Order: sequence, then structure tokens, then C-alpha cells
Amino acid sequence: MSHPPLYIDFLNALDVEALKLTDAEIIAAVEAGLAAQGRGQTEIEPRVHLMPKAGANGHFNVLRGAFRAPIARAGVKVIGDYVDNYKQGLPSEMGLLLLMDPLTGVPTAIVDGSHLTDMRTGAITAIGAKYLARKGSKVLGHVGARGTAYWNVRLLDSLFDFDEIRVHSRRPESRDAFGARLSADLGKRVVVTEDWQSCVEGADIVVEASRLNAPEPMLKTKWIKPGAFVVPYGTMSAVELSLTDIMDKLVVDDWGQCKGGPFGSLRAHVEAGKLSEQTLHAEMGQIVAGLKAGRENDDETILFWHRGLSLSDIALGHFMLEKAQIMGLGQRLRYA
Repeated sequence: MSHPPLYIDFLNALDVEALKLTDAEIIAAVEAGLAAQGRGQTEIEPRVHLMPKAGANGHFNVLRGAFRAPIARAGVKVIGDYVDNYKQGLPSEMGLLLLMDPLTGVPTAIVDGSHLTDMRTGAITAIGAKYLARKGSKVLGHVGARGTAYWNVRLLDSLFDFDEIRVHSRRPESRDAFGARLSADLGKRVVVTEDWQSCVEGADIVVEASRLNAPEPMLKTKWIKPGAFVVPYGTMSAVELSLTDIMDKLVVDDWGQCKGGPFGSLRAHVEAGKLSEQTLHAEMGQIVAGLKAGRENDDETILFWHRGLSLSDIALGHFMLEKAQIMGLGQRLRYA
């Protein structure tokens, strides 16, 4: 059966950097994807994990989803999660997003997944704070210095213009470089702390993006002040089982993938019944779409756990491709 030539648009990591996406563009693209999810215009399947067991401390996350509206895109992202990659000068998360036509199944684009994952993760954190943190939040405590951590802090600060930003990570060289980069890019002082407590205690917004090899309760519940907004999303849990007990609202990005699987910062809370369909307040998309309430008063202490959405990858990848077309970036590859 004959058909016209088919092509795939390809954006590599250099192309994505050349797009110079603004903070507002990243947030708007991901927020539109969340709203579509909340309105029931999407399909999402829980991520699965490929464990090569090749003697390295790592695995692959495989994320799948599709939009019916307002865009017509289906996608699969495969992203590696290799904790020790820093020893080789490599990012811990590297991968690709494949986009397809949901009506025909024809592959339409391939986008670098490394920058995309970092940006969309930061956007999810920032959008969560937009709806769930106190409007006057001025102190951020952030644990973790991986690629997604930079975008967490940058995009949060674009919304809140913090008076104080505290950061911490396990390795001194990593946290010092992280703090210096943020300070230079944000044009403000960033406090680099030597321990978890001085980083997060009393902060208005707390983000835990650590890189632990195994679950360990490093973030103490007693450090969280009333009215704070807390975002734990490490692959391995770094929080105490009591963390959910002090929360007025528990929010996730997608309950289907949060309730199962071997990884995630609140896995033990799900297994203990502390986070369930009964205790869950909402998915973030429902709040963005206006179907569920976000923060309702300054006294609420709220937790937002995001595992990472294929829909956010697809929404941001779609925006990248549209901007690349306008700017004349990327390559066209003959597919068939």
C-alpha cells in the first residue's frame, strides 16, 4: 500500500537549549496539560520500570499517555534514572520522548527527554505551589541538586520572588555549585546549608528532591511549620511515616500511578493506608481545571506528591516543537 513520504521532527538536546524557553512558557504549557487531564481529555497509564540489573545503580522509567484535546498527541517517554552517573560527568536522568498521531499511530516526533524532564518537573512543582502554597510564601527550603532541582527553584522563584532560598544536597561540591548557579541566574543570595534541618525547618515551601539509594527518613515531620506547602518526590522515600498525619490536604498528580509500583516518596504511606482514595483530596489536574479546591486558607498544611506525568512531557514537547518550527530549529528525518 503506497502512501506519501512520512517524516519525523527531531529536537536534540542542543535544539532544546536553543529554544531558550521562558519560565512563563514552560509553566503555561504544563499547566494546559494538567487542565486537560482534569477535564478528562486525556489518557494516562501508570509508569512502568525496566530494571536492566546490569551491575549499575539505575533503571528506566517508561511513561505513556495521550491527549484527545486541546492537542492530538500520544507519547511514550523512556528516561534513565542512574544515581551514580555524576561519577562519569553525566546527568542522572537521560532519555527520549517519542510522539505519535493518536488517530493513525504514525510516529511524528522525537524530542530530547533530559532537558524536557527537568523543565516539566520544575513546572509541576511550581504549579502545585501556585494553587496550594500560601500566596505570601517567602522562604523556600529545597533538598536535592539534580537537574530537576534547578528548575524547581527557578520556576518557584518566578512565581513567588522569595526573600530566602535555602538549598542542601548530600555532596558539598554538588550543593555549593548548585547554590552558586542559582544565585547567578536568579540574581539573589542563595543559602547553602550543611544539613537537612537548617534547610527546611520553618520554610513556607519545602521541596524534597533527594537522591537516596534506599528509603531513609531524613526529613523530620516536626520541622514542617503549620501552613507550609510540602513537595516530596524522591524516587526513594526520605520522609517519616508521620508526615501525612499533619496535612490538611493530600494532593497527587495521578492517583493511578501513585497507588502502585515499587518507588516513590510516599510508597510506605500508601501501603499503610495513610494515603488512599479516602484520604486523597484531589489530583492536581482537577484543581487546575477548577473541579476541586486548592488552598482555601493560610492555616492549611498541604502536601503534593508528584510521580511525574507523561502528559506533562507530551504537552511541553508539543510546545517545544511548535516553537522550534517558528525558529527554524531541529531536523526532519525520513521515517517511511
